[in-house]
Amino acid sequence: MYEAFFGLQENPFTLSPDPKYLYLSDRHREALNYLVYGIQERKGFVVVTGDIGAGKTTLCRALLSSLNGSVETALIFNSFLSEIELLETINQEFGLPPETGERSRKRLLDALNAYLLANYGEGKNAVLLIDESQNLSHGVLEQIRMISNLETVREKLIQIVLIGQPELQDVLAMPALRQLNERITVRYHLGPLERADVGRYIEHRLAVAGRGRAAFTSWSYRTIYRYSQGVPRRINAICDRALLIAYTKEKVRIGAALVRRAVRDLGGYGETGGVSRK
Repeated sequence: MYEAFFGLQENPFTLSPDPKYLYLSDRHREALNYLVYGIQERKGFVVVTGDIGAGKTTLCRALLSSLNGSVETALIFNSFLSEIELLETINQEFGLPPETGERSRKRLLDALNAYLLANYGEGKNAVLLIDESQNLSHGVLEQIRMISNLETVREKLIQIVLIGQPELQDVLAMPALRQLNERITVRYHLGPLERADVGRYIEHRLAVAGRGRAAFTSWSYRTIYRYSQGVPRRINAICDRALLIAYTKEKVRIGAALVRRAVRDLGGYGETGGVSRK
């Protein structure tokens, strides 16, 4: 709505996880390096956790876009699946033809194993990424452990990346999932942006969207950090609303007062008071 007014090619603060907008803070770069390491070194299991809106899904999509043709991937966003539905979805994501006849875990696992062996024989790797993994049932997590058993004498045939909110670690720590938890060799918790990163994050997104003439002040950055606590999704919501308000007032300069109004419009984010300068 406001893009033309600010000279932007598109909305820079959409909440969709577009990998081209990924801002690689030190924490996001480190998380991406952990993911790449776990995949390239065939570590079997990688777990990345982070709070809601920390950028986990965007990071996941950036990882997928960075992998070359030697890596086959299966990405699952729906974590409310039964054990057999999980296997069917994995096989579908890897491009396997649907099974005909009776549905059974054995047939689906056999088909997946045959595919992975052929993939390995071609010198390729295979990666399964499951987002929102904190919602997976114990039965499905145990099924995932069984999938990790698909291996050669020397290497894993499939690398499994579990991405989820912090409670995923609590789930994995349960005694019933001890065998799975002990197999996880690469873990990373993705925290929010540091205060110094907030301005760079906003400028990065504006640049990707065409830069335009929107001008956030240094005090607006401080105010945005205070109310967002460095969570990218909150930053996006605040900046999007601030640009909308600035557009209705025909202003290109976004100061702290305008940001505070945007925060109030969004419900305050549990505000404890803002920066007083403009």
